[in-house]
Amino acid sequence: MAGPVMSDVMSDPILIWGAGAIGGTLGAYWARAGEDVLLVDRDAGHVEACRTSGLRITGPVETFDIVVPAVTPDELEGRFSRIVLAVKAQHTVEAVAMLAPFLARDGYVLSAQNGLNELQIADALGEERVMGAFVNFGADWHGAGEILFGNRGAVVVGETDGSVRDRTREMYRLLRIFEPDAVLTDDIWAYLWGKLGYGAMLFATALTNDSMSDNFSDPARVPAFLALGREVMAVARARNVTPEGFNGFDPEAFMPGARDEAGLASIARLAEFNRHTAKTHTGIWRDLAVRKRKTEVDPQLGIIVTLGRQAGIATPCLETLVALIHDIEDGRRPQSAETFQVLIDRCRTS
Repeated sequence: MAGPVMSDVMSDPILIWGAGAIGGTLGAYWARAGEDVLLVDRDAGHVEACRTSGLRITGPVETFDIVVPAVTPDELEGRFSRIVLAVKAQHTVEAVAMLAPFLARDGYVLSAQNGLNELQIADALGEERVMGAFVNFGADWHGAGEILFGNRGAVVVGETDGSVRDRTREMYRLLRIFEPDAVLTDDIWAYLWGKLGYGAMLFATALTNDSMSDNFSDPARVPAFLALGREVMAVARARNVTPEGFNGFDPEAFMPGARDEAGLASIARLAEFNRHTAKTHTGIWRDLAVRKRKTEVDPQLGIIVTLGRQAGIATPCLETLVALIHDIEDGRRPQSAETFQVLIDRCRTS
């Protein structure tokens, strides 16, 4: 096994903390393009595969192998000016505490995660040391040294204070290596809240073993998707955020006062978008059905419920969905149509 990897100001690799679906895919593309990358992951088998036989990207977008330098956290040494955080949202606080000693004095952390984790990173490190990113491409970690890249999707980067700096442009350049249509924005919160609206619906699809597309295509489930999108958008509006749309999700279609037809059209577009991916189920479904572990439901949806209460916005459908996901995590309910029906019934009465 290789020893500790050193970093210095001259080489300054991009440090990716969490080499799973998101971090591993980004790292593989950057390494293939000749960028200096170092992966950090707790899974020793995955780390060993990445740095010896190579990280294999599979799927319909591209298939290739690339050896990428990688270490476990206890092997890491040095300081880094750019750290991409790509762990599950519920592990953000722990991961930031672990990576903080390795962050250069003038460095920053890019959150390539789902949720509003930039808030937690800023609390720990300071707002100046955080950059936000929105990613919607489909990827799954399938085992040591193997990641499925199922489909391309929106990729956006921006500073949390709305500025555009040299460091923002440099990260934008890097992200365009992976996704040529990546966007540089001065309002990253708009995209993050847009993803939360879509994300709430994706959590609902994990209540069954049906694919994302089949869930969105089922007329019986549409009332639940409509209600979830509307609750998230109501909280966003209360926080003076105007969410941005992407890949078929139209936030305006779920805003207070929007006509049902607009929401139905957006859900139909989501069904079509997800019909063309090799990643047929969400990472949430995989956590529940395959990996048998906790999901990101609390940091992604639970925070919206909390923010809604603070703003006086009722979120009964989101609350029910959070409870159902916990029931599946703890073995009290199966992933089934019957479980989804509980959500439908609650949304119809709200």
